[in-house]
Amino acid sequence: MADDVLSKIEEQVKNNRVMVFMKGTPNFPQCGFSAHTVEILRAHNTEFESFDVLSDPGVREGVKQYSNWPTIPQVYIDGKFVGGCDIVHELHERGELDAILKPAAGE
Repeated sequence: MADDVLSKIEEQVKNNRVMVFMKGTPNFPQCGFSAHTVEILRAHNTEFESFDVLSDPGVREGVKQYSNWPTIPQVYIDGKFVGGCDIVHELHERGELDAILKPAAGE
């Protein structure tokens, strides 16, 4: 994987308190898992940045290497990889997502 792609990913993760690498955009997700992840974050009134991995095959593969996680979407909070849709969903269902998101919201 090209270092410039990994640097681009790292820059986005570090420069955005909540970063989502997803298929499509928040307003037009291109897969159900990405849509559900956005839905959960919006339910928590969380501001986040996103990157459409379908627009850049290098980033699509690079983010999997960066996180050592094989699927998209991927959610990063405060520079740390949280997980994909399934983990974000579980955290939401258990009531644990607010505690993770609260520092990211600056509250």
